[in-house]
Amino acid sequence: MTDTRIGFIGLGNMGGRMTACILRAGKEVLGFDAKTENIATVGATPAASAAAVMEGSDVVLLSLPDSRVVEAVVLGDDGLLAHTKPGQVVVDLSTSAPESTRRISALFAEKGVQFIDAGISGGAAAADKGTLTLMVGGSEAALNSVRDVLGYFTTNVFYVGATGAGHTTKLLNNFLNAVALSATAEVMVAAKKAGLDLATVLEVFNKSSGVNFATINRFPKIITGDYLKGGLTNTLMMKDVTLYADLLAQLGVASLNSAGPMASFGLARALGYADEISNTVVDAIGDISGGIRLYDGEVEA
Repeated sequence: MTDTRIGFIGLGNMGGRMTACILRAGKEVLGFDAKTENIATVGATPAASAAAVMEGSDVVLLSLPDSRVVEAVVLGDDGLLAHTKPGQVVVDLSTSAPESTRRISALFAEKGVQFIDAGISGGAAAADKGTLTLMVGGSEAALNSVRDVLGYFTTNVFYVGATGAGHTTKLLNNFLNAVALSATAEVMVAAKKAGLDLATVLEVFNKSSGVNFATINRFPKIITGDYLKGGLTNTLMMKDVTLYADLLAQLGVASLNSAGPMASFGLARALGYADEISNTVVDAIGDISGGIRLYDGEVEA
């Protein structure tokens, strides 16, 4: 697929980084974002609309906030479905509700377009380096047809099953991420208030049974004032946890552990951190614990 025309819709925190990886590989990208400055920032070829991306591309990548936005872009009066041609592949890199994903996939299939749901993991740092992990649902043949495109910004691509399986796996993964982040934030505030040395505490955790992604990758930076800006916001994390709870309700599985992260990220939103990176949940917990901050110096921009 060396002559594949690539389109990208949604060039925000993650979409912009993935697009940049494709561009660095020497490929052109036809891009559209509701914020036109995002297109110029990343250097994509600007499209006048999402529909124009669909008309001018063989593979169309979506990186949008949620199912509501995906549905608006796909199903709207001038949406993607109205501008398809047989043989195209649409890859939804968003974190979406699997039920919505299955519905959209069926509608694209009626037009001869293959739709795969590809949850991403790794955050902004992996997106910058092109080392994201993908969990993909849908047609395995469709996945294989776009592996070269996905390879520009990933190092691990897992085929996890039928349509919706990718987004289902993503919700399960994101919930574990939310639990680890919110619980570790609470623990680190307690460690600070107890007068412990935070670097030593993290070293202990990372050699002990409490080790997790947040203790390894997030908090060693946070305790120095680097909140790793550019990743998932508190609002989006709350959205993912809510989607997880909805999914478990549909599956008939008891969701006994969702209350903690819901409370934590809900608190962060209520205290003014809604659009800040989800790592600031530690500041929200610190706010109601006596004004605790893990780092007492000047916070990095």
